[in-house]
Amino acid sequence: MNLYILAILLFGLGLGTTITFASSHWLLAWMGLEMNTLAIIPLMAQHHHPRAVEATTKYFLTQAAAAATLLFASITNAWLTGQWEIQQITHPLPTTMITLALALKIGLAPLHAWLPEVLQGLDLTTGLILSTWQKLAPFALILQIQPSNSTTLIILGLASTLIGGWGGLNQTQLRKILAYSSIAHLGWMILVLQFSPSITLLTLLTYFIMTFSTFLVFKLNKSTNINTLATSWAKAPALTALTPLILLSLGGLPPLTGFMPKWLILQELTKQGLAPTATLAALSALLSLYFYLRLSYAMALTISPNNLTGTTPWRLPSTQLTYPLATSTAMTICLLPLTPAISALLTP
Repeated sequence: MNLYILAILLFGLGLGTTITFASSHWLLAWMGLEMNTLAIIPLMAQHHHPRAVEATTKYFLTQAAAAATLLFASITNAWLTGQWEIQQITHPLPTTMITLALALKIGLAPLHAWLPEVLQGLDLTTGLILSTWQKLAPFALILQIQPSNSTTLIILGLASTLIGGWGGLNQTQLRKILAYSSIAHLGWMILVLQFSPSITLLTLLTYFIMTFSTFLVFKLNKSTNINTLATSWAKAPALTALTPLILLSLGGLPPLTGFMPKWLILQELTKQGLAPTATLAALSALLSLYFYLRLSYAMALTISPNNLTGTTPWRLPSTQLTYPLATSTAMTICLLPLTPAISALLTP
């Protein structure tokens, strides 16, 4: 893709998110979300492959449906209450509609079915943008409206953690596994949103760091399914040794960074008298942990067969930048001891 066009599209992505962040009026927030969607579509379809075009079409249709619902709900709110302000949304009907529209935008269960299919059709770089940056603007709106209907959020959160765990169990494609991982993590964020927005932000931040590391590892190895992971020991032995730690951090095992948000969320839910919800969420984390362990096993504990289909690919020195990967890997593995400091920073 031409560098100038790429720069314009990335600028559009940044501008769309910034407009949504800065807006206090529903129409402006909707405009930012639309700019975001329209800027990423050419990036998704840049490899003229039938799967990429199919993924782009699916993404466009779901995002357009979510944006239309959001616009309809905000107009309904203005009609019922006379308010266009984002923070002045009080009527339960538009609140619920907007919550569901934003859930469809980011891929929360049970409105998640598009996410694995779309992510599977994209290359890893665009998949990374879709899994991280594209979640920011809708999340900013969910945080601002602070939906008063707590049951809706808890149902969405629990459904997402369970479906994110179950859906990934039988997958062999890495991008689909990462999509289900994304659904499960979003579920954890939504569970605690109404009780502690600061913990939600912390979870979002750690999810971004861990997902960034995982995508970059797969990109460096040019891996798109479990079988190709087994050849990575020959390309980057040190990275192959560290990758299980990155994956287990995504799964939320101590003493890795990924344990921090899960620990704080379970603590907060128990404080709020929601012990059954916390128990269900913790059990659903075991489902996710299984498929991360499966990936770790395939990558670090098996050697690929040396028949013709499994021969080690021709290796040249990598041209990819490894500094971002090194930084994010260190953060993914080592941030747990800083939990008190990070909590103090995020607590208002």
